[in-house]
Amino acid sequence: MVETGKLTEIKKRVISFSPPDISKAEIEEVAKALESGWITTGPRTKLLERRIAAFIDTGRVDIDCDKEDMVNRYSNRVVCLNSATAAEELNLRLLGVADGDEVIVPSYTYTASASAAIHCGAKVVFVDIQRDGDSTSHMPEMDYEKLEEAITEKTKAIITVDLGGIVCDYEKVFQIVERKRGLFKAMDRHEDAASDLASRIQAAIGRVAVVADCAHSLGASRFVNGEKKYCGAIADFTSFSFHAVKNFTTAEGGASTWKKLPGIDNEEIYHQYQLYSLHGQSKDALAKNQLGAWEYDIVGPWYKCNMTDIMAAIGLRQLDRYPGLLNRRKEIIRKYDAMCDELGVKHLVHYTENSISSGHLYLTRIPGATDEIRREIIIKLAELGVNTNVHYKPLPMMSAYKELGWDIKDFQNAYDYYANLITLPLHTKLTDEDVDYVINNFKEVVSKYI
Repeated sequence: MVETGKLTEIKKRVISFSPPDISKAEIEEVAKALESGWITTGPRTKLLERRIAAFIDTGRVDIDCDKEDMVNRYSNRVVCLNSATAAEELNLRLLGVADGDEVIVPSYTYTASASAAIHCGAKVVFVDIQRDGDSTSHMPEMDYEKLEEAITEKTKAIITVDLGGIVCDYEKVFQIVERKRGLFKAMDRHEDAASDLASRIQAAIGRVAVVADCAHSLGASRFVNGEKKYCGAIADFTSFSFHAVKNFTTAEGGASTWKKLPGIDNEEIYHQYQLYSLHGQSKDALAKNQLGAWEYDIVGPWYKCNMTDIMAAIGLRQLDRYPGLLNRRKEIIRKYDAMCDELGVKHLVHYTENSISSGHLYLTRIPGATDEIRREIIIKLAELGVNTNVHYKPLPMMSAYKELGWDIKDFQNAYDYYANLITLPLHTKLTDEDVDYVINNFKEVVSKYI
């Protein structure tokens, strides 16, 4: 790189926005899975479930989850699926969310946070974000006063979103649902095993359920009531994404987890997830492979969203590497923070006294920029080889949600947050030289507008 300050004299690079970080270890594990004869849901999927459960519990990836005591401890606590969207929907179905119910969703999120509720037949109720986001992290977090106002006797769940890998303020959310406990009435249906379980889950929670969309935040943590908790151990139910663009990937894929409920065995909850995710079939392929165990029943006309052992093979080796991947993201974020602070550009604050982010996305907001100026900056950066993005266009701006009657004019804070936002490339395939290239070009282009 020629240090002249002129972009035309800097050797051009092409900086991808978010490629997967796949090493030889993942490739070799996938080959072993293919050679093993188990390419659908099998032993690798079950092992990945236990290892993710151990990670959520301890923050460690070195626990031998094949040992008998660890099998007993971490089985039936996480279920791996084919996507986070499936995980979100099944979380709501386990809760019995259905026609006539309402689910509160932040207006600033990806569509899966809302569409999962719609799939269940519920009405989505959008809530605006805080002006300029959370006062500490600047994450586009729900306005909690508006959240409390939105809860009615029909509300069955609140979808919280840890956008960018930053953990939202669950203490406030739980305080709100406790204050509104008197409005909540648990469903009371027992015509089949699924409705009976959902009724007992709602009764055990006894209030509006907190259902976390942690698509971005595997490995993130926050102090809740003075205790450090990892995502997956905070909300009542949690979904994770392992999509190709996420910090931790299985190509596609996701997972659900939940907190232990009084009077309900985790094994019963896990079994219902298995039924929902495999056509309502009473035995999966692994169970049917046991001697003489060919016969099965179909107990419900349900869905097909199980994870395969090929996907799990990628995840097992990704998890080995995950602490290092998170540390690398932290190094890049520190460099971006210094650049933005120098320029006076607003940005997410990923690491605070109370929380540690997974560092999934780096959102910047250009002071004084309009949507038109933001688009100009994105194009100029792309011409220089720096691919950026926008996370997200608020859902009330999308055609599907406008047709449901939502209007972005009712969510001014969400629109204002979106209008001048640019997401920078943040991934572990970036070299130090790549990061410097992004910084130099971003400073050069953006400085002309502020």
